Amino acid sequence: MPGTPTALPTALPAARTPDPMDAPALRWGVMGTGWIAERFVRSVHRHTRQRFTAVASRDAARAEDFAGRHGVPGSYGSYEDLAAAPDVDVVYIATEHTAHLACARIALEGGKHILVEKPIGLDAAQAAEIAELATGQGLFCAEALWTFFLPKFDVIRQLLDSGALGEIHTVLADLGEYFTAEHRILRPELAGGPLLDLGTYPVSLATWVLGAPAETLASGQPHPAGVNGQTSAILRGPQGSQAVLHTTLFSDTPTTATLAGSRATLSLPGPFYQPGDLVLTPSGGGTQLTYTEPRTAHDALYYEAAEVARCIAAGLRETPLRPLEDSVVTLRAMDEIRRLCGITFDQ
Repeated sequence: MPGTPTALPTALPAARTPDPMDAPALRWGVMGTGWIAERFVRSVHRHTRQRFTAVASRDAARAEDFAGRHGVPGSYGSYEDLAAAPDVDVVYIATEHTAHLACARIALEGGKHILVEKPIGLDAAQAAEIAELATGQGLFCAEALWTFFLPKFDVIRQLLDSGALGEIHTVLADLGEYFTAEHRILRPELAGGPLLDLGTYPVSLATWVLGAPAETLASGQPHPAGVNGQTSAILRGPQGSQAVLHTTLFSDTPTTATLAGSRATLSLPGPFYQPGDLVLTPSGGGTQLTYTEPRTAHDALYYEAAEVARCIAAGLRETPLRPLEDSVVTLRAMDEIRRLCGITFDQ
């Protein structure tokens, strides 16, 4: 939520993100060997001092292949074996959405800190269960919603905290991407459809800025593959402000976002959830201010790993950049969108 208004800035603030190379080196295990796990490991290897000591898959050959390609010394054919490994401090869970809860349980019960790929669970109940288990075990837990760990989003955080935008009346956010027929996002048994994969980004942005919605309107369109194809939603915040959100897997869309306040509007060119620019425009006109960072896409995944390492080393059990309650609030909003659209998961 926005802070107390101050004078409009004459320049956008610098990001306060610490140097990822300064984060204490921890030993990481990886559950899952898919697309996002590949990019996470490459990014973290390239930009931090974190070490990967083990990888696990339900297919031992896949784990061994992944380990060989990424220089990971240990590979396992079961998640339980990785959770029991003595040379693992923290586990990055990068399995399919439907396995997040089970893998989180395995890792936490094995005494490992966890970073769970977004969304942390299929619904708010699963997210709350994971958070409660981590708290009970005295272990760190976070959702790997990498957007909130980017330097660009620290700049947004400072603008919101300072009240530079004034009262936020409107959040606009869209994320659409075309997928071919063989992609897992089209598989009903894997909780497919755009909402969990893509919709997490616009919904989390809206709930972060406006808070938990007091009212939700939503409409969806089915996909021939048997999943939801696209969803549009209006979320009304507790003070009456509105978020207008859209996600689709039928087409590529601009994937932009806007935070419109009484004093200024902040524009996030597409893809808004990745590294890139911010443009602040004073209400009624005036000099625009621009923040720019390299558009490195998923090579920026390392920021979340560095934050996890810093938090664990400091004895924290969650990160202030994406508290577990924020993850639960986002999923609770997505639960209501699914209810209104008649979207159900087999699980």
